[in-house]
Amino acid sequence: MNSLRADLSIAVGGLNLETPVVIASGVWPYDPVLWSPERLEGVGALCTKAVSLQPREGNRGVRVWETPCGMLNSIGLQNSGVRGFLKEYLPIAGKSGIPFLVNLVMESEREVRENLSILRESGDAIPAVELNISCPNADCDGMAWGISPESAARAAAIARSEWKGPLWVKLTPQAPDLPAVAKAVESEGADALVCGNTWLGMAMDLKRKQPVFRRVTAGLSGPAVFPLALRTVWQVCGAVSIPVVGCGGVSRWEDAAAMILAGASAVEVGSSLFADFDLPRKISEGLADYLADAEIPNLAGLVGLGRKEKEGGRPWAQD
Repeated sequence: MNSLRADLSIAVGGLNLETPVVIASGVWPYDPVLWSPERLEGVGALCTKAVSLQPREGNRGVRVWETPCGMLNSIGLQNSGVRGFLKEYLPIAGKSGIPFLVNLVMESEREVRENLSILRESGDAIPAVELNISCPNADCDGMAWGISPESAARAAAIARSEWKGPLWVKLTPQAPDLPAVAKAVESEGADALVCGNTWLGMAMDLKRKQPVFRRVTAGLSGPAVFPLALRTVWQVCGAVSIPVVGCGGVSRWEDAAAMILAGASAVEVGSSLFADFDLPRKISEGLADYLADAEIPNLAGLVGLGRKEKEGGRPWAQD
């Protein structure tokens, strides 16, 4: 079947994507060669690495640990700060010809307001912001904002008041009531939700007889978490009306198709890129063939299709 017969383009949260494959924050190096159109085949958008107001060195000690079907990471939001990003990395991202999102660290209210104020100085050079209220590997910020509907809503309201362009908010699967958090963020004007980030896990170093990571816990990602991520996508898509971007364990086109059937408009790909930089092209080609074989002319026709029973179109139960 000719994959060109299927249209993979879709509008998500203020961005027009040629494909639904988004490179997740933290995994794509700032190498100009890797931001060239030739190396970004199949990519609909990219998220930058985390950007905080001031430079961060990240966590000390072991940062990455392989697990069966996945990996644990405790990077700690290492970055050069917003001024460093604008000087060193924005020119690289801007030349890619593909929409990108600045992954913004959710710090204190004062810091995030100042950070967004500085980003606004670049005007249209920054297409969108992905507000990260879900990082499990940094103290006093990140995931703490995304745990409760009240704090998540406050974070979204702060960002929305300072940023008038497309705003995506990245949720944490550690939230006790994720649908409630999603609805709270939607109510404060987010344009899309990313569902979600890594799961908390840990590893033990048998030689040292101590936890591997200085912080004890770290973020678990990779194919092992996909069934968990798919469940959260299903729940969040049933709770909100804005676009949802599925994220967590996507390593093949079938995973992307499953999340889209559950209601996601796009998917983010992260850890699996360490094994295969060509994965976005393979996922896009697989989705295009799948649509063509099913005689579905465009990606929008697949979004949420799995939320209805074949007979009678009755919606499935949410839980």
